[in-house]
Amino acid sequence: MNTSLLKGTGIAIITPFDQNQQVDYKSLEKLIDYWIDGKVEFLVVMGTTGESVVLDKQEKKQIFDFVTCKVAGRVPVVLGIGGNNTKEIIAQLNDFDLDKATGILSVSPYYNKPTQEGIYQHYKAFAKECPLPVIIYNVPGRTGSNVLPETTLRLAHDVENIIGVKEASGNMEQIMHIIHHRPDNFLVLSGDDAITLPLMAAGADGVISVVANAYPFEFSEMVRLAAKDQFTKARKYHYPLLSVIQHLFVEGNPAGIKAVMHQLGLCENSLRLPLTPVSEALYKKIAASLIRK
Repeated sequence: MNTSLLKGTGIAIITPFDQNQQVDYKSLEKLIDYWIDGKVEFLVVMGTTGESVVLDKQEKKQIFDFVTCKVAGRVPVVLGIGGNNTKEIIAQLNDFDLDKATGILSVSPYYNKPTQEGIYQHYKAFAKECPLPVIIYNVPGRTGSNVLPETTLRLAHDVENIIGVKEASGNMEQIMHIIHHRPDNFLVLSGDDAITLPLMAAGADGVISVVANAYPFEFSEMVRLAAKDQFTKARKYHYPLLSVIQHLFVEGNPAGIKAVMHQLGLCENSLRLPLTPVSEALYKKIAASLIRK
């Protein structure tokens, strides 16, 4: 595929719920236009920020179909499919009309803590059955295991349709090692909003962002400027955004970003258990940090 389609800013989109914790399709439709009008390069549906683990099989299909219908080809859509049962996530590929997606973002297996060889074989088996390009998602803070750079690079060189990695290890040295030794056209995307700017300086290709749910133009413009080596201009967006980003993960994601979006009038401050809205104290701190439009 043309990997340039997935350079720049992708949003790990939220799933808005109404006050009864039902999917709020009216708000989702407005948000899709808001994100695209904000000039982001692509959307990622059914990721961690979308609360995919509390959506049932039918809801996942309905949301994916709704998003791709409303996007109507204006930007690429990446679908999140991942888990710790290799056979089961391969079977999930049959649940969606994959002709509507550009790629698959697949989180590294969690909880059962496989070895590096197990992670390699998991992705190799999944990619073999997947008709779309696959992006590895490394997020040790959630999975309990780190995809080492040697494993990422091994997959990048060995498996043709593994075309990139979303790196959320927070380990700059590790990510720079991947950037330096990756094959041509292998994407390295930041998985941490706060360090996206320095990663762009190191040669990363973009980001799959949380904060861009609320500030699509500001964050994607920062990334575009950084991609052009215009870092003085990029920093003018980075530091105001950083003040917001620093509060987003204090009580978990997507509780933080939904609090931001609620205060901006973009959606209800509603999550599904076991997640709950942020505390009143954090809600006030978030309000004080917001960039008002």
